[in-house]
Amino acid sequence: MSASLLRRGLELLEPPGRAKAPPGLQRGRAGPRAPGAARRRKRAPEPGRNKATVKGRIVKSAIEEYHKKKPVNHLRENLQYMLKGRLVADKAVTEQVLAQNRGRKSKDQPPEKTEKKKPEGTVFTEEDFRKFEREYFGIP
Repeated sequence: MSASLLRRGLELLEPPGRAKAPPGLQRGRAGPRAPGAARRRKRAPEPGRNKATVKGRIVKSAIEEYHKKKPVNHLRENLQYMLKGRLVADKAVTEQVLAQNRGRKSKDQPPEKTEKKKPEGTVFTEEDFRKFEREYFGIP
């Protein structure tokens, strides 16, 4: 691996905001007479407002800052939004969407619904049983 590729890789891994290597250490250039030294000189401080003074500073209220960052409860607006539209999709469409979102593993499949067996009633009535008893056993 060449030194330039290594240098580029290290530049990519540097955290943002960190300055590059000092100009004296770059590619062997050093001294004030090196090419590009004029560009490396420090700029003169620009005449701006002095940050050490209090003049022009806005005092922030701690209570106002707290109220700005206080969590807001959106429950009422969300409920109104949810209750506003009462469009209900077809059962076939909802089943299709649920089937697509389900995984293929057996643990993801819903349990199959078994139809409950209705208790079978007899075809014969009480009168039929009495008639059968009289005929078979001979009881009047």
